[in-house]
Formats: sequence, C-alpha cells, structure tokens
Amino acid sequence: MKLKSNIATSENGVIFNPATGDSFSGNGMAAKLLEAMKSGKTEDDIKQDILSRYEVSESQLNRDWDNWMLQLKEANLLEI
Repeated sequence: MKLKSNIATSENGVIFNPATGDSFSGNGMAAKLLEAMKSGKTEDDIKQDILSRYEVSESQLNRDWDNWMLQLKEANLLEI
C-alpha cells in the first residue's frame, strides 16, 4: 500500500488530506513513517530500518505495522 501523493505531512506528525480537508495528528514515529512512505521506501525497507534502530521484535513490529496500515486506510490516506 502506498500513501496518496497529495497527502501533506509535517515534521511533528500532522497529516492533512487536501482532497477531504481532514487533518490528523500523530507522534514523532508517525512522522518518520510517513516521510519514509512518501520517499518511496518499500514496506520491507521501512521495517528493516525500524528493526535496526529500535528494540522491537519482528512479530511486534508486524502487528504494529498492520494496525498503522489499518488506521491509514480508514482515514482514506492510502492508494489501494
């Protein structure tokens, strides 16, 4: 899944969908994930980066990632 190209993000995790006028707030990790997604990194690349930087198990990361994708999908921020 890919973040829609028109989605605007800020360094502190604010997400804006100009198509709907909706805005959302996230934390620093959300900002990093969104930036990586916008830059074209693949899911695997992003996950490997997280695993190398943070103390998290792969199974926990996969659960958190699935939850993150669900939230983005429900907010209509993904191209499917």
